[in-house]
Amino acid sequence: MKKEERRYSSNSSRLSVVLLHGFAGDGIFTWVLQVGALAKHYDVYVPDLLFFGGSTPSTASTDRSPAFQAECVAAALRRLGVERCAVVGFSYGGFVAFRMAEAHPCLVASVVATGSLVDMPRSTGDAILRRLGAVSIAELLLPHDVAGLRSLFAAGTHRKWWFPDTILKDYLELMIFNRKERTELLEGMVISDEESTNSNKCWKWQDILLLWGENDSIFPMELASKLKEQLGAKATLRSISKAGHLVMLERPRVSNRRLREFLLQQQHPTPRRASG
Repeated sequence: MKKEERRYSSNSSRLSVVLLHGFAGDGIFTWVLQVGALAKHYDVYVPDLLFFGGSTPSTASTDRSPAFQAECVAAALRRLGVERCAVVGFSYGGFVAFRMAEAHPCLVASVVATGSLVDMPRSTGDAILRRLGAVSIAELLLPHDVAGLRSLFAAGTHRKWWFPDTILKDYLELMIFNRKERTELLEGMVISDEESTNSNKCWKWQDILLLWGENDSIFPMELASKLKEQLGAKATLRSISKAGHLVMLERPRVSNRRLREFLLQQQHPTPRRASG
C-alpha cells in the first residue's frame, strides 16, 4: 500500500515528529500553522491517512479501525528509516496516535493528543451527537453541502469563522471524498461501552501531553479531565483559552509554544530526585 508522506527536514540526528490530521481535512490543512515552527528544530512528517488527502487507497484489507491506520503509518515511517518519534494527533489522528503508541512502544517515544480520546465508546459518541444536534457522526463529519460544512466549522471553533460559499464549495470538493470508506472508518472507530471499560488501563509506556481548547464543544474539557485521570501519571493536561476543537488553528502561537515545550522536555528530561 502506498501512502503519501510529506517530510520537512533531512537531519536524521534530530527528533522525528509525526503530525496526524483529523477527519475533515488532510495533513497540510490541519497542521499548516505548525509545520514551519517545528521544522526548525525537528524532522517533521505529515502523512495523509488512508482515504484522505494524497494517500493511495489501494488495500485489500476490510479493516477500518484506528489500529489499522496506525499500522499503515508505522510501516510507512519504518520504510523512511524513522526509528523513534513523537506522534502528535488531532481528533481522529489522536485515536490513531494512541493505537500506534500502544502497538509500537519502541517506535513511539511520546504522544500529544489534541481534542481526542483513547477509545470512542458508543455512549460518548451518542452524547456528542445530542450536544451538537446531529443525527450521526457521518452527517456531522462528512457534510454534503455548504450549510453542513458551516455547521461543522461552527462546532469546531470558538470564534466563528466565515468563508464565502465558493471557498466552502472548493473545500467540499478537495477534502470530502471517499465517503463510503470514511463512513466505514467512523464505524470502525466506535466500540461498545463494555470494550471501553475493559481497555481503560493506566498508561505505562510513553509520556503524553493532552493539549486542549477550553471551549471545545466536540470533546469538552470534562472529557479531557477524565482522560487525564484514566491515563494516570504519564499524562499532562494543558488547556488553551479562547479556543475550540481546532485549537491549533485558532491559537497557533500558544499551541506551538506548548508543543515545543513538551518536545524539548522529551529531548532533555529533568532528572528526578532519588527518594529517601
